[in-house]
Amino acid sequence: MNNTALAGIRVLDMTHVQAGPSASQLLAWLGADVLKVESPSGDVTRKQLLDIPGVDGLYFNMMNCNKRSIVVDMKSADGKTVFTELLQKCDIIIENFGPGVLERLGFSWNTIHKINPSIIMGSIKGFGASGPYSHFKAYDNISQAMGGSMSTTGFNNCDPVVTGSQVGDIGSGLHLIIGILAALQARSNTGKGQYVEVAMMDAVMNFCRIKFRDHQRLAQGPLPEYMAPTGGITAAPRSGNESGGSNLGNALKCKPGGANDYIYVVVQDAVWHKLATLVGGTQLANDVRFSTLNSRNKNQLEMWDMLEAFTSNYTKYEVMEFLNKLDVPCGPVMSTEDLVNDEHVKLREMIVSLDHPQRGSWFNVGMPIKLSNSYVKISPPPLLGEHTNEILRDVLEWNDEQIKSYNK
Repeated sequence: MNNTALAGIRVLDMTHVQAGPSASQLLAWLGADVLKVESPSGDVTRKQLLDIPGVDGLYFNMMNCNKRSIVVDMKSADGKTVFTELLQKCDIIIENFGPGVLERLGFSWNTIHKINPSIIMGSIKGFGASGPYSHFKAYDNISQAMGGSMSTTGFNNCDPVVTGSQVGDIGSGLHLIIGILAALQARSNTGKGQYVEVAMMDAVMNFCRIKFRDHQRLAQGPLPEYMAPTGGITAAPRSGNESGGSNLGNALKCKPGGANDYIYVVVQDAVWHKLATLVGGTQLANDVRFSTLNSRNKNQLEMWDMLEAFTSNYTKYEVMEFLNKLDVPCGPVMSTEDLVNDEHVKLREMIVSLDHPQRGSWFNVGMPIKLSNSYVKISPPPLLGEHTNEILRDVLEWNDEQIKSYNK
């Protein structure tokens, strides 16, 4: 018996590259049967950034585990027939084509809804289906630029910077899944499907919610928690490594001084006396320049210098051990190398070893959502068209002659 969370839910995955495939992969990891529809040339990421000649790239692999691949030429009559039949057999369709692509193929939302009134359609677009930007193309970095992330990332008086994480692509995928799951619940009450839209720009703005808090606070005067002066500005500033909250935070250098030998420390009121005693004894603990939040705000540059003079004598893991014993919130800056070798990460199954028929051994980032009663084992991504005949036979119930004719 299949007791996964989305057992019995079938997804028609029309997505490509990153935003859409990351969303449909999560549905697969929640137990849905995800049918990845690919053109005869396949998802473009199969051939991008190749590290092994002739083998599907890691870009594709890391977004498409636990899916079944079927080749469908949407420009042919046979392909449109297969696509139409698949629509009738699926609960969800997801797409992240450029503006107007599906419509030009003859499959607008209205058409899809008429073919299957109970289907839920999830769509990711750069800027949504309405508004003056709706027909613009978008990439992750463009959505970060236009959604407020770049203008608030980096250090004061430096160029705007994109984040290392793909908040535009992966972030819009996460938002889409939330909408699709809500639409599934609504369908259980009404029997009707609906259209679920997420714009990448909108998703990034949602991630920047705190920055819009600060934008409004500026109308009342400078923001005391920022190290750089904020008087007279009208937009939320770049905040570097500052915490952005009522408790000060910063990244401090550690031994031996490499690119990622830092630890992030949050200084709470409740732990300041213990932290100060560890770093500078009773003299620092009783220093009026740092004894209250307001005084630390005013003198935080000096405070961070004193804390860093301590942390730079130890490795980031040693400092983490010291500070956690005092209940001081902290965390080492962990590189990708640190993470793939970390015991906690392995225990959480956030790095998962897999075998690929062509690539051999590789690893993927694991499922970040843990359900106590609905575990899905992660399996490798499909080869191009690997399950075409299987899907035609088992899902569409075609006979051998029909399958043979389709494959000509």
